[in-house]
Amino acid sequence: MSDPFYRIECIESAPFAENSYIVWRTPGSDAIVIDPGFDVKSIVDLIEAEGLTVAAILNTHGHSDHIVGNAEMKAAFPDAPLLIGRNDAICLTDPVANLSAGYGIAIVSPPADRLLDHNERFEMAGFSIEVREIPGHSPGSVVFVFDTFDPVMVVGGDVLFAGSVGRTDFPGGSGPQLFGGIRSQLYTLPDSTVIWPGHGPATTVGDEKRTNPFVRDRAV
Repeated sequence: MSDPFYRIECIESAPFAENSYIVWRTPGSDAIVIDPGFDVKSIVDLIEAEGLTVAAILNTHGHSDHIVGNAEMKAAFPDAPLLIGRNDAICLTDPVANLSAGYGIAIVSPPADRLLDHNERFEMAGFSIEVREIPGHSPGSVVFVFDTFDPVMVVGGDVLFAGSVGRTDFPGGSGPQLFGGIRSQLYTLPDSTVIWPGHGPATTVGDEKRTNPFVRDRAV
């Protein structure tokens, strides 16, 4: 997706079909990489092909498929800070917490350079980004709200999908927390808001309010 002000590109990584995102202002050369997965090569190839510099690496949450590329990205771009929600920070260095131990491997990431809190706003690569914490899939999942654009754009990790929601049966998961957070933190955004999820295709707040079987807004 592109407009005169920014571009966002998705790299899907096997084996979990996890979506990594590269976002940058146009014109501009500073990019943000969000949730680098297993296919770091494709991320770096796109960055190099577009002549970009990585200004920051963001994690929506700490599950292994969303953080596995952190170490390789930090090695390639050592000046880029790594940011994650405060309540998922332990997942970066704990294979049990990030679920990789359950698959018989031990994925670890460098520790965060900065921890993010609910309702915090930060400036990065020419973007103004609001952090909204929506626990329930993981204890400290956050979504990144780019609300200076029309339509508003959200990179949402595994909180809300097209027609579905993130799993709540992992340690620290909670269906009531997740559903309540979606309604209070995402469904209060304009219906035109574009959601770029951690798996699957993009969707909009309006579409999910009307059709999502888990969090349908019956008032719509």
